Amino acid sequence: MTTKFGAAVLRSYESPFTVEEVILNAGPADGEILVRIAGCGMCRTDLAVRGSAGRSPLPAVLGHEGAGVVVETSGPDTGLSVGDHVVLSFDSCGHCRSCLDAAPAYCDSFASLNLFGGRTENAARFTDAAGIALAPRWFGQSSFAEYAMVPARNAVRVDSSLPIELLGPLGCGFLTGAGAVFNSFGTGPGDTIAVLGAGAVGLAAVMAATAAGAVTVAVDRHPERLALAERLGASPLHPASGGLPERIRRLTDGGPQYALDTTGSAQLINDALRALRPTGHLGLVARLHTALPLEPGTLDRGRRISHICEGDAVPGLLIPRLTGLWQAGRFPFDQLIRTYPLADINEAERDCDAGRVVKPVLIPAGTGR
Repeated sequence: MTTKFGAAVLRSYESPFTVEEVILNAGPADGEILVRIAGCGMCRTDLAVRGSAGRSPLPAVLGHEGAGVVVETSGPDTGLSVGDHVVLSFDSCGHCRSCLDAAPAYCDSFASLNLFGGRTENAARFTDAAGIALAPRWFGQSSFAEYAMVPARNAVRVDSSLPIELLGPLGCGFLTGAGAVFNSFGTGPGDTIAVLGAGAVGLAAVMAATAAGAVTVAVDRHPERLALAERLGASPLHPASGGLPERIRRLTDGGPQYALDTTGSAQLINDALRALRPTGHLGLVARLHTALPLEPGTLDRGRRISHICEGDAVPGLLIPRLTGLWQAGRFPFDQLIRTYPLADINEAERDCDAGRVVKPVLIPAGTGR
């Protein structure tokens, strides 16, 4: 079987994406499904490939927040059928200790499967029109494309009445923010939480905290992001006004029990630790590129800090929870999305870098809005 379709290819770390014809030279192998992509979110992790110091192989088709419709399966063992609507999430091996312990985000092979190589089996079957092999599947999917071949364990079936073209970010960005609140912190009614950074991950955390009944503070330097966070249920704070830890404490009855940093800013991380009440927990989701200097006293009185990957989520459990909350009007993630035709991927990247859009979603067919 040979399938030709359009995809956005990144050929060098400095060049723009090019939308071109790519070729899949075989059908699904054992445990795989072929998905027609309806929409794919653009995540900061996709854009971070440009600064990956060559560790993410190119040329490649990126994209790891895909959603679409199953058009072919390798058989009944996948648990999915042609016509199923699915959200695609990160890849994992399924058999290491972390995967068996329901912690697939901490899979022993997470980096190789998702970031720096991908699966080795059948790798060369995915090529450009000249026959040059494209890098193995990014996060198991490479969904900046009209079609994606993915391991069935990456795919979560969803209600076909949902707007499938908008659901892709539930597989990573929104899953990360919401999962930190629900899973990592176990936030419940009356709890207090500070969210540092009101981008896609931070605003997903705000929505989840509001849904959980928590008192929430959102910190960001962009007034429009703060206005959006306030509309979603958080008290907004700009970090430049000084005395940020004290201002957070005033809004959270003496200090939050939880704080989530999505910025990677050393100053904001220290401010968040100072704001926490005793035994409070600060979670980090942004990758740190330099040493993190912690100021004296920030970890006193039982305060702790941890890194959170993919919201500590089992996608097959959290994604249905999030779609259910959306249907109930309690997780309005669609308010964060702007759609673009796949052909406009470079415009979407520029808008994302400039902060003009919270969550771009690329539509392989159609005009976007």
